Amino acid sequence: MRLRLPRWAAVTAVLAVLAGAGTWTAVASDEPPPVHRADKALDIDGVRLDTSYFTSGGDGRRPAVLLGHGFGGSKNDVRAQAEQLARDGYAVLTWSARGFGDSTGEIGLNDPDHEVADVRKLIDWLADRPEVLLDKAGDPRVGVTGASYGGAISLLAAGHDPRVDAIAPQITYWNLADALFPNGVFKKLWAGIFFSAGNQPGAPAASGQADACGRFTAELCSLYQRVAVGGKPDAAARALLEARSPAAVGTDIKVPALIVQGQSDSLFTLAQSDAMARTLTANGAPVAVDWIAGGHDGGDRETERVERRISTWFDRWLKRDTSADTGPAFRVSRTGGVDSTDGQATLRAATADRYPGLTAATETFALAGPPQTFANPAGAAPPAISAVPGLGGGLSGLSSLGVGLSLDFPGQYARFDAKPQTGAVRITGTPTVRVKVTSTAADGSAVLFAKVYDVGPDGRQQVLPSQLVTPVRVEDAKAGRSVTLTLPAIDHEVEAGHRLRLVLAATDLGYASPAVPAGYTVAVEGPLTVPTAPGLDTQAAALPWWVWGLPLLGLAVAAALLLTARRRTTAPAPDPELTSVPLQITGLSKKYAGGDRYSVKDLSFRVEQGQVLGLLGPNGAGKTTTLRMLMGLIRPDEGEIRVFGQAIRPGAPVLSRVGSFVEGAGFLPHLSGRENLELYWKATGRPAEDARVDDALRIANLGSALERAVRTYSQGMRQRLAIAQAMLGLPDLLILDEPTNGLDPPQIREMREVMIRYAAEGRTVIVSSHLLAEVEQSCTHLVVMDRGQLVQAGPVAEITGSGDTLLVTLAGDVDDPLVEKIGALPGVGSAARADGGILVRLDGADATALIGDLVRLDVPLTGVGPHRRLEDAFLTLIGGGSA
Repeated sequence: MRLRLPRWAAVTAVLAVLAGAGTWTAVASDEPPPVHRADKALDIDGVRLDTSYFTSGGDGRRPAVLLGHGFGGSKNDVRAQAEQLARDGYAVLTWSARGFGDSTGEIGLNDPDHEVADVRKLIDWLADRPEVLLDKAGDPRVGVTGASYGGAISLLAAGHDPRVDAIAPQITYWNLADALFPNGVFKKLWAGIFFSAGNQPGAPAASGQADACGRFTAELCSLYQRVAVGGKPDAAARALLEARSPAAVGTDIKVPALIVQGQSDSLFTLAQSDAMARTLTANGAPVAVDWIAGGHDGGDRETERVERRISTWFDRWLKRDTSADTGPAFRVSRTGGVDSTDGQATLRAATADRYPGLTAATETFALAGPPQTFANPAGAAPPAISAVPGLGGGLSGLSSLGVGLSLDFPGQYARFDAKPQTGAVRITGTPTVRVKVTSTAADGSAVLFAKVYDVGPDGRQQVLPSQLVTPVRVEDAKAGRSVTLTLPAIDHEVEAGHRLRLVLAATDLGYASPAVPAGYTVAVEGPLTVPTAPGLDTQAAALPWWVWGLPLLGLAVAAALLLTARRRTTAPAPDPELTSVPLQITGLSKKYAGGDRYSVKDLSFRVEQGQVLGLLGPNGAGKTTTLRMLMGLIRPDEGEIRVFGQAIRPGAPVLSRVGSFVEGAGFLPHLSGRENLELYWKATGRPAEDARVDDALRIANLGSALERAVRTYSQGMRQRLAIAQAMLGLPDLLILDEPTNGLDPPQIREMREVMIRYAAEGRTVIVSSHLLAEVEQSCTHLVVMDRGQLVQAGPVAEITGSGDTLLVTLAGDVDDPLVEKIGALPGVGSAARADGGILVRLDGADATALIGDLVRLDVPLTGVGPHRRLEDAFLTLIGGGSA
């Protein structure tokens, strides 16, 4: 039973905090409940499955969740999500699938007779647990989720076992044969990675097979070796993979399904999730579709947001909580800029109240160009490049920003251009085009790779959206054959002045092409048709659920301000020349009692309106002491601080124009977010109309969860609520002390947007942080301190210096001659080794051209991104200390 305080008791509690000594002695605990994990090896039909069972809270019964892992992984990969689901009120069972982790057995690619049967036995086990809610004897209330391999097992479990009540498959396949053999072409690179993942060191070989097959069953080992050597899938291979795919039992899947699929995914494309959604909707099941930015090719997987949505989905369909907000029927993440902190694209959400499919509301674009003849070279080499699994750290996610890696070799492709766009057009779905193909191959066949480029105004710079290409095998084309090509499903905006370009290439690095040389002729027979899905509503960035950290010390600050307001002393007269200057510090010094050195000594700097100022320095530099003096919490020994011309003293009236955020936890968990903010403002004694709660919430971008009890919040939501609290009354000067502590890169990005939005409205932000890359992105100006003294102050660009330097990260070592070749490339000023890779200074070249040159030099690159110059400048200024 939960203890719920009446409203008046909560008010009394907060007022008591503010009236006391500034310390909150926990009216109610806000710590996350402990999670109990039990590890157990279950013997299922002679196979030992390694499992973990997670529970949290009391002894009552609760729904269960089966949580699967990705291919090549184990139960350990999903432990964090399992623990969070347990805290959210579920009994969670994870397991390592056959052939993975510490489980025995052979990999059967989710064989209904083995891996799927294992899941049915796991559901039997859950039915016997006293913690698990039962719908009837032997029938637990259970949901299944997982990504990739684990996502497929969630679909298969629902198709094979009627006891499954809800599913949430992520970045997975509907038809594995279509995924690995699209349109009759072998996806050799991904298939090789797929099968190599099962060849674990020390794993027992499959029966009768060579060690190269690892733990795969004999029939799968034979299938892969046969197709990989021949380069062409056969009917038996297709039939085997189709029988082990969710599509085989698609008409039996009738439970609520949240389908999460990746846009940056050349392994399991959006067409796979489209087939899922159409089939399950036709079955009458509630379905929601979520296209995330990342996928198997890298990029932002939006992990925290997706996991929170999955938990809410299960709240609705397992806990039967009709008030749970499961989100829109369709959501797609769209890029809106580059975050140099992690190389990812910043995100915006577009939503609709129904899933539009891949062909909604089409527009047509005439393509110009005569029939063109090109060659499939002997050995299909050199191959064109589109997606390269594992390369670039999710480069495909940046394609909408004009960054990408794609190469087509002269003489190996045909191209047809549309006219430049007079206005922007957003493609959402699968473009189509009809072409006529003629082949000189002995068997009359042709293997082509179709792609649509976004070409810049200069006609040369071209980007391949999401790095995706559609392979197609055309049979009986000696005399010419007309075919309709369905190109990759994408969500991509073509800007005004850009044009669409259709390219059909004879080769692609990721796929198997015929080794025998042949000539192909292609002519377009109609326009390029693109879907636009106009019903989508593009929104502001969907805020992830952030990390714990609410300001207990913030309440203490408010308490101190209230208490000292009654003890004002005579202050120096206002300086009329500084009334518009947010902050000026002059000759500030502070030495703590008993200390043998100054914490701050002779510090002077000035902050102007609209600036986001970063306060940097190593531990012990005096940053926190400076902020405490600025907020009137401690008195300086010497010097003065003026805010808008008013001298700062404890209780100074001008402090009402200052808002502060510091770490700590201090919200009443049983009240809603809005009630906590209103209560905090009421305790300050200022008029309610001055709070401007709605304005603060608009800038902080809080969502509908504001009306929920804070105890239901994730860490991230509490962090954002604390920001809103600091902005109540819209103070002209906002002070943030380490606001990003504990946040992951997407959450840090959201914090940055809050600061930038706030300053953009004419206010000023001072942020103290040790994350140098983030400060470089967020701040306009810097103050660098060391040992209590000012080292340097000024604009970020002035302190970091200029230059166009990129850091090329590598998968392995490279020799000196190769580094010299990189330095000699056209448009490159220099190349030198550095921690983490090679520093390349550009002198005329751009990042896209550099990537292409590096690929041609066989450089084992894993990513290319801006060099973090602030870190070098900072370490130089402070002599190598740590922030």
